[in-house]
Amino acid sequence: MRASSKGLVWALCGVAAIAAGAAQAQARRGTDIAPANKVIARALNIEMGRVSPRSKEARLSSGTVYAALAASGELNRRADASGGIGDTFDHSRGGATQGCPSAQTGDGRKNVRVNQDCSLRRQAESVVAINPLDSDNLIAGQNDSRLGFNKCGYDFSFDGGKTWGDMVPPFYQYVLGDGHTADVCSDPTATFDSAGNAYIGGILFDITSPASAFVVAKSNAGIGGAYFHSPAPLSFQVYRNVPLGVVASDNDPNVAHDKEFIVADQSAASPKKNNVYATWTRFNFDTGAGVGGDSPIYFSQSLDGGATWSSGIEISGAAATCTAFSGEANPNACDQDQGSHPVVGPDGTIYVTFGNGNTPTAGINQVLIVSCPANKVCSSAANWTAPVKVADLFDFQPVGPSAAGCPAGRQCLPPNGYRLDDFVEISVAVDNASNVYVTWADLRNGKPNCTGSAATATPPCDNDVFYAYSKDRGATWSAFKKLTPAGSAQWMPWSAVSPDGSTLWVAYYDRSYGDCETTGCNDITLAGVSNPASAAPTVSYRRVTSSSMPNLTPTNNPLQAGFLGDYMWVAVDGNGWPNIVWADTRGLNGAVEEDVYFVRLPPQ
Repeated sequence: MRASSKGLVWALCGVAAIAAGAAQAQARRGTDIAPANKVIARALNIEMGRVSPRSKEARLSSGTVYAALAASGELNRRADASGGIGDTFDHSRGGATQGCPSAQTGDGRKNVRVNQDCSLRRQAESVVAINPLDSDNLIAGQNDSRLGFNKCGYDFSFDGGKTWGDMVPPFYQYVLGDGHTADVCSDPTATFDSAGNAYIGGILFDITSPASAFVVAKSNAGIGGAYFHSPAPLSFQVYRNVPLGVVASDNDPNVAHDKEFIVADQSAASPKKNNVYATWTRFNFDTGAGVGGDSPIYFSQSLDGGATWSSGIEISGAAATCTAFSGEANPNACDQDQGSHPVVGPDGTIYVTFGNGNTPTAGINQVLIVSCPANKVCSSAANWTAPVKVADLFDFQPVGPSAAGCPAGRQCLPPNGYRLDDFVEISVAVDNASNVYVTWADLRNGKPNCTGSAATATPPCDNDVFYAYSKDRGATWSAFKKLTPAGSAQWMPWSAVSPDGSTLWVAYYDRSYGDCETTGCNDITLAGVSNPASAAPTVSYRRVTSSSMPNLTPTNNPLQAGFLGDYMWVAVDGNGWPNIVWADTRGLNGAVEEDVYFVRLPPQ
């Protein structure tokens, strides 16, 4: 019996191995695994050119779509079709984390690599937060593919970003609404409260099931983000990975949560000090109206350090400026949204900006903002202001596919193939006088050569960065101001303002150096806008990157081409210095691949 049982075990193992090998071979060939969630399935079909996006249809975030591409085997298929990138990089260094080069230097500038993964795995789409009690304590985060598909990775520094440690957070044992554990995380987010507690979050899902969730973990004051644990006030709290804080969780194939951010109230004078807030996009696939569904902005709050969260409410509301494609009963619902960004003012007012497509003209959308005053209960939708229009958003970038790696249905700026989305490149900042600033990028100044099809469009692509300000807490807005020069592409801006309001810092990708506008290499530029809430601001510019980043293409890296992340980040420390993180293609030892880099710059 024992011999027979042993033989049966070996036989079953052989069958399992054959089945596993067949499954791997099937994935290798690129046979599609259809996601069970309809929102993700549609995004994958658009990405692969099977269906076309509808006019005004908000786009699911790139990190989520990349996870679907990887799970379907499509990325491996593309790599096979490319013939490989060849063994062009130096293997003689690296291996252990301690052996990885830590910085890129040149022309007197130093860029410090944040993630400590020495492999050729993608890290992109970055965020940074600064401890208000210690400006040398930072946490950063990024989409991270070192464990396969797409995860969220987080990093920590105790010396002002000179050196970093990193980790994969305790998200992946979370049980989704259908009983599966999550295998994917996207859209990293991080914040500190006024007491020095750190919080991180991510969107979790399983590519083969309909469920998705938005979860939060905590790092108590004193730990500084070196590791994260359950936010629940349990015995031996810091040793526990679960329960996580759950902002949202659904097991509905028609619903997907996306593009979430968290922010804590750090103001010592605020009546809501140390509350933690979350905003995100809630995609609803099947409303039978609008563009077939809607994607309003949702809000939740935690009053107990991230342990429990209020029920999600829709805060994108309705306004006369929203006139088309409503997926709700209200024809003026502002519900075709994406890319919310929340900040908290010094008095505890919450401001949330986002991109909106409830407009009648193709390609012309709008930047909206809503707020909840400090003296209101923000978990009630009735206490949020109606949306206010900041500016138009000219979404005219060329549409893929293209040989440069621009995916089907996505917009890119040739000769780059990096997908971009004006809706998710919008950020908001507020100073101690409650002046509010919103920054974005679009192609309103573009010429016909850089519109239409990404396969035929050519540079120069005059994509520009803009900002506007409000001196009455977001009720009315100044005329927009252009920050970037004519004749080249600048995109994916992020902004932060010095507490005294003297300088608005705006960092962005930039092709104005050397021949980058025609070859596709890129840099990071930091614009410093002095007296930004005035009629006559002055702007100075600093090149942040120590050398230009090479263009990432299907030829030199087919597994990473097409995705540089949906956002970079800027945060201002206690000294008023800007701290910048971004995805960079200057890989280790000559490889062209993505890592996250950091710079802290003193004001000039």
